[in-house]
Amino acid sequence: MKNKKIFVFFPDGVGLRNFAFTQFKALGEKKGHQIVYWNNTAFSLKDELGFDEVKIENHRINRLTPIYSRIRKHIELNLSQKKFKDDVYPTYKFPFSYNGLKNILITLYTKLLIGLNSSEKGIVRIRKRINSLERSTEKYQYCKAQLQEHQPDLVFCTTQRATQSISALLAAQDLGITTVAFVYSWDNVPKAMQVVETDYYCVWSDLMKAEVLQYYPFVKESQIFVTGTPQFEPHYDGSLELSREVFCEKYGLDAAKKYICFSGDDETTSPLDQYYLDDLAHAVRSLNTQGYNLGIIYRKCPVDTTNRYDAVIEVNKDLVKVIDPIWKPIGKQWNEVFPTKADLEMLYNVCRHTELVTNVCSSTVFDFVAHDKACIYYNYEQPQLKNGIRDIGQNYKYVHFRSMPSPEAAIFCRDKTELENLVRKILDQQLSNIKDGKKWFEIVAGTNPTQASETIWSAIENCLENSSCGKQNDSRSKKGNQFSSIQ
Repeated sequence: MKNKKIFVFFPDGVGLRNFAFTQFKALGEKKGHQIVYWNNTAFSLKDELGFDEVKIENHRINRLTPIYSRIRKHIELNLSQKKFKDDVYPTYKFPFSYNGLKNILITLYTKLLIGLNSSEKGIVRIRKRINSLERSTEKYQYCKAQLQEHQPDLVFCTTQRATQSISALLAAQDLGITTVAFVYSWDNVPKAMQVVETDYYCVWSDLMKAEVLQYYPFVKESQIFVTGTPQFEPHYDGSLELSREVFCEKYGLDAAKKYICFSGDDETTSPLDQYYLDDLAHAVRSLNTQGYNLGIIYRKCPVDTTNRYDAVIEVNKDLVKVIDPIWKPIGKQWNEVFPTKADLEMLYNVCRHTELVTNVCSSTVFDFVAHDKACIYYNYEQPQLKNGIRDIGQNYKYVHFRSMPSPEAAIFCRDKTELENLVRKILDQQLSNIKDGKKWFEIVAGTNPTQASETIWSAIENCLENSSCGKQNDSRSKKGNQFSSIQ
């Protein structure tokens, strides 16, 4: 199964960290494959990394596709609520906009089609409608021409959730090219974020495989490969480790202090996140009066462009050291801020040289548990909470948190008066979530987090082999049918 041309498709930038900055490309080339990045982003893999790429310059999806994609999502969530008798699913929906006549008309149209199609047959109609809309675009023809010119044997899509990928994958399928989608994140399946339909799917774990089969009955078990995710592979790469002295010097830290990482969230997930940083600063200040020598590393959410933390950081600048993720803004939108390879080293060493992480419901629990470090999840309301601001408690009710093997898989702080004591107990090795956190990590991300890239390549080769056999069988079947008709 050598000398195959594989298009690694980036409909957006979320897959860069997994499939451009890890060993993924090198492993594919070692197996004898030609790796070409089919790049729909503003990030140039050729200029930045020297990789062979085919740029998609036409980014225009059908203007109705975002509306129908929202309709699809709402219908799927409605069906899940009804099927599983679970009121968690409506909480995945974003509120409709009634700001201005245009938004009012779009909202009314969207709600009408949701109401008319809230059934299994309805969701099929909507998916077909989305595909029809995208096949009608110039982008579809553009991508089809690129595929005809370069003739890849397989298109590997690095995320299943981007509307920008629909026309490109349809073009591949219409040309008989095998398509594979990687399910990008641990919470995506229950949230109705499967935008594309491909020949095969790569998922993190047996749990995610079961979810795909549960929520998408049109997907057969034979189409799913459990591979793990390259997301956590860098945490097992010892070559990324800096000594404590070098790390502290590089980022202006005091090597005599023990540091706690505050990992920031996006504004949607945790709109009052800055006040949790303030609470941690108060706890640390109190502990320092008791003989501890602590500081805080604040690592913001890479796509958070707000200034909401600034006042808290300024007041606590003697305690809080800001170490921003090394991401590169290519444009002005949140989805035009791209990760860099250098950030993998930074994150590795932040995990390595801090005592614990605190956060609101992020998968950073797994980044830190990979380094045998504890995680505190904030789970209490802030007094600034008022009507129209999202309560973070909703996050922990989501389906993906039901994968926890026990309540001890993370340390929940349910009242800010508990925070100081929880931090103290972790520092004094009287409290930890590491044992059960590792079990949770295995449930979510699979049993071999260091082998994900290798396993994905095995899956890709299986897909190529299966598709080759399928084409041979189709050819035999057509010949048989022709012979029968002659008879």
